[in-house]
Amino acid sequence: MKKAVRPFVIGSRPIELETIREVALHGAMVSLAPSARKKINIAYRYLAGRAKSGETIYGVNTGFGLLSNVRIPEKDLEELQYNLLRSHAVGTGNPISIPQSRAMVLLRAVNLSAGHSGVRVELVEQLIALLNADVTPWIPEQGSVGASGDLAPLSHLALVLIGEGRAYFCGKLMDGEKALKLAGIKPIRLGPKEGLALINGTQFMTALGTLALLDAEYLADIADLSGAISLEALKGTTAAFDAEIQVVRGHPGQIHAAARLRGILSPDGKESAVAKSHAGCEKVQDPYSLRCMPQVHGASRDTLRFVREVLEREANAVTDNPLVFPESGKILSGGNFHGQIVAIAMDALSIATAELASISEQRIEKLINPALSGLPAFLVKEGGVNSGFMIVQVAAASIVSENKTLCHPASVDSIPTSADKEDHVSMGAWAARKATLVVTNARRVIAMELLAATTGMDFHRPLRSSAKIEATISTIRKKVKPITRDRTFYLDIAEIENLLIVRGIDATVRLNQE
Repeated sequence: MKKAVRPFVIGSRPIELETIREVALHGAMVSLAPSARKKINIAYRYLAGRAKSGETIYGVNTGFGLLSNVRIPEKDLEELQYNLLRSHAVGTGNPISIPQSRAMVLLRAVNLSAGHSGVRVELVEQLIALLNADVTPWIPEQGSVGASGDLAPLSHLALVLIGEGRAYFCGKLMDGEKALKLAGIKPIRLGPKEGLALINGTQFMTALGTLALLDAEYLADIADLSGAISLEALKGTTAAFDAEIQVVRGHPGQIHAAARLRGILSPDGKESAVAKSHAGCEKVQDPYSLRCMPQVHGASRDTLRFVREVLEREANAVTDNPLVFPESGKILSGGNFHGQIVAIAMDALSIATAELASISEQRIEKLINPALSGLPAFLVKEGGVNSGFMIVQVAAASIVSENKTLCHPASVDSIPTSADKEDHVSMGAWAARKATLVVTNARRVIAMELLAATTGMDFHRPLRSSAKIEATISTIRKKVKPITRDRTFYLDIAEIENLLIVRGIDATVRLNQE
């Protein structure tokens, strides 16, 4: 794993979503600030002192959930924490990705470093050691209802800290004990409440949601770019993107999307040679998938902004239970582990991203339809012997339809659990998993549009478009050669999708100053 240049010091400042991605994907190093270390120690000593006095404290010397009224003898307190992790590690299904798991570990360390969990510094350092040594817990994707925290997935994470479970070491899957040994890390022994503190929280849904959101934000930029190329290929007009139209409606996302489209298509107000070639044509208005890009892309942008605000707060939140407040002399049981706010944000993320794919697919349809495009049917010469992009559009339509089902909200669902003690659940874990799938699907549809739109532009040569569009076409052409006859298009789609995964297409735009 490539190490990033700038390390992140937990407790030095609130963690940013981009930092989570740097640690998760690029191996940025992590350390613990002295100020955070001090807060952790103060809370630990306060909790330990209260417990030593014989006071009954949930999760420290009691059972869990419905069994919270069961007082645990002192001789069994350590076993209580171990049994909690083992019994709750019931995840099933495919494992989440290594970056998603690393994001979970980081977020768990950030949560515990706030000094309200009552754990030892050594526990936080153990989490940090996993990240820096490239030890990544193996975590199944299914098992959380997102209410008393992401209990099952976080239990799989926690098992690795004590030398159990499964983990990847430098990308290779093995037993957790072996992974720690190869990394030179000793298994930690759990203290009071530490098992519970590790698994009460929203770090599964927040980790998956953060990585999905950052990909969706990039796709929103790419959607402006792919839509602009489609508009040029279809000889559309930029009139609908005029700033005055956007201002009188007032939505920030719409205003921003229109400015980006103008910046891509007519930087400094100068039309491309392609645009000049059809100046004065009889066409008055373009289809909505072209004309209404600011309104649709902008709505997605405004929604993504809401999702970002939720995740930024949640990434820095304290979400375990009970919470320790040494300054006010309180140990309080509450419900910060309930994932409802994240669940709703994840459903919004799914809807916003699905719409980017939905309008993109309609632009593909316009590109292949000779009645609307003025281009050869299905973007290929010698139609008949060649089918061209006929089934590319069908594949895009199938993915868009799949997204419609995935956008059914998870956050409005609930099912009582834990003998009706946990009677309302958020389903935030499933909402985050669905959002991840929708973002992946949207990326594939937009990759298909980029393939179709750049092919459409080939029919206008030797005329050239704006510098931004030509640069994008050049980047794609380094991976995908011009299409003049039928071939196995799935390889071309995969090449462009990979470019989007690694952010190999520059979506930045210098906005016109108006």
